[in-house]
Amino acid sequence: MPANGNGPLKLQFGLINHEGRYLTAEAFGFKLNASAPSLKKKQIWTLEQDFQDTQLVYLRSHLGRYLASDKDGKVTCESDGHNSDCRFLIVAQSDGRWALQSEQHLRFFGGSQDYLSCFAQVITDAELWAVHLALHPQANLLSVARKRYAHLSMEDGEIAVDMNIPWGVAALLTLVYLDGKYCLKTCDSRFLSNDGKLLTQSGRATAYMLELKCGKLAFKDCEGKYLSPMGPTGTLRSGRCSKPGKDELFDLEESHPQVVLMAANGRYVSIRQGVSLAANQEDETDMETFQMEIDKETKKCTFRTSQGNYWDLVAHGGIQSSATEVSANTMFSVEWLGHKVALKANNGKYICTKKNGQLLAVSDSIGEDEQLTLKLINRPMLILRGENGFICHHKNSNTLDGSRSVYDIFTLQFSNGAYHIKGVDGRFWYVNSAGLVCSDGEAPEDFALELVEHRRLAIRGKNGKYLRGDQGGTLKGDGLSLSSSALWEY
Repeated sequence: MPANGNGPLKLQFGLINHEGRYLTAEAFGFKLNASAPSLKKKQIWTLEQDFQDTQLVYLRSHLGRYLASDKDGKVTCESDGHNSDCRFLIVAQSDGRWALQSEQHLRFFGGSQDYLSCFAQVITDAELWAVHLALHPQANLLSVARKRYAHLSMEDGEIAVDMNIPWGVAALLTLVYLDGKYCLKTCDSRFLSNDGKLLTQSGRATAYMLELKCGKLAFKDCEGKYLSPMGPTGTLRSGRCSKPGKDELFDLEESHPQVVLMAANGRYVSIRQGVSLAANQEDETDMETFQMEIDKETKKCTFRTSQGNYWDLVAHGGIQSSATEVSANTMFSVEWLGHKVALKANNGKYICTKKNGQLLAVSDSIGEDEQLTLKLINRPMLILRGENGFICHHKNSNTLDGSRSVYDIFTLQFSNGAYHIKGVDGRFWYVNSAGLVCSDGEAPEDFALELVEHRRLAIRGKNGKYLRGDQGGTLKGDGLSLSSSALWEY
């Protein structure tokens, strides 16, 4: 495991045939077709690799069933395990598309609409599939060879691959999908060119084809060369290689939320003074930044320091940044109080800020000294995905759609415990009198963010209600509870 404590993200993607349609696993009767014009839930496939033979893959549908082909070329998606008919080989083409070959019968999978088969002996256009990653597009990038993370280096004007832990907003990269290729976008909205320079506009030199090798990703540029870290700082640019080796391979990892916390005394919680946590700093640096890692089951949270240690409940309610492993005493419950939060430790007591700034978990109830202002620092560009798709501007109105296969990138601005959300055109989100979320506000409106689940947040309007996607996909500000329609991957 790298220093971030993450495994690589499971590779999920859509497969697009020669007619521009997505391979779809229908919920009814496990039927397969290639008819869908966009990437939604039924079009998402998960790649699982064989542990013995890394060239072998299994393709799992959103229903948990596997793509399979029999000796007559009949294709099904009903199998619930890794049997021999489910084994495929990926034959990557020079244009980045894949041919999928049945390992058992050596035939190629292809077709259109309802007419899909795995009987072709040679690869034609009908047997080629373009790959559209279905992961949330914001992630950390880990070099397999260097075991270091990529980050924007402002002073050198490059992406450097020399970070031990992906810390701060500079380590956030956005994968932008454009016409079958991908651009790498930095947190200040610039694109990586194959010569290592950062450009304000995307173009031929900023577009890369994704290739898979042993479950790792390689980025192939317009000249057929691959991105790799170069020199002492690991400057990310294309090298001389026209075949990807270890130096050219990367993992995408989940980017956890990183936050700063201000106590009632107006000072930031910090580890600058040693292992005991205290709210006594006026600046936001790495020493005041903590990574929130939320447990999928309990929804409790650990706070990790830039040195890789965890907050830990010690004797007499003390909180120290001394733990190297997760335990019951490193888990905290977060209570969301509008524009503030309270943190409850494993002893059942709330953390309070003493007069000298020291943090102690000794309070039975929440007063002013138990409240903290929490600020999310590593999502200046916000991309939100709900259960039915991404949030995007409606084409012909000022409302927002929460069920799109493409996303808009919104700007998140912190304002005294609340957030303002700004669209591409510089106008702000607000909730109108009919409960619709609109995106053409002249003045900012306060929203509260609640990081309630692993990888998912909830957003409350100033009316105290949650933003949710309705049945038709429209974004509304009328949610009364934390239902699945009010949770957004970010």
